[in-house]
Amino acid sequence: MNDFSISMALVDYIPVILFFFASSILMRDLYNQMTKAAFALFAAGSLNITIAGALKATWKLLYAAGVCNFEALDHMFFPVQSLGFLLAGAGMLMMLFKKPNKGASALAAVAPPIFSGTFVFVGLMVAGLGIMDAVLCILAVKLKKPWVIALLTLSFVCSLGMGYLSSQDFAEASMNWIAEGVNVVGQGTLLLSVVVLDKNGLADLKIHRGEEV
Repeated sequence: MNDFSISMALVDYIPVILFFFASSILMRDLYNQMTKAAFALFAAGSLNITIAGALKATWKLLYAAGVCNFEALDHMFFPVQSLGFLLAGAGMLMMLFKKPNKGASALAAVAPPIFSGTFVFVGLMVAGLGIMDAVLCILAVKLKKPWVIALLTLSFVCSLGMGYLSSQDFAEASMNWIAEGVNVVGQGTLLLSVVVLDKNGLADLKIHRGEEV
């Protein structure tokens, strides 16, 4: 039986909000640097990540408040969020290697395959976030803020920790508090990194050579 409290459920919304602001800043700053397909991938991935986190936090809140045990909100977390990180990472990677093209075609919708278990989803989540963080590290170097790499590394390590913690028994309140703490630190350092890059000219950075000012 799960040992959730209302305060625990409310804390679970914090990393969701932190990631939402971080991804919103990135979408604003990098919009002109991305092709339509790359932006669609990143935006769709970020939306998936945010919705998955918010719905799981809502499941905990409903459970803790004694309203109901809406298990579907919990079961969809890994499939939706892992696909989101993979899409967001792919969008960031595409941005590095392909210049924006006004004639680029829109991204076709692809139905995700169905899997059982969480290991595959954790792997996809870590891979996608790893690509995102790697691209942000490259942008940090271009903006002459290499120390931001330390923040992004901490964020990624926290995400790896979340992957490990996901395999533990979350019926215990202590495990939930630890996981929430790790998640808050991870998303908090991601947001801080993005804010620093934003304040230092991310929106005006010319990623590809030969671009007109």
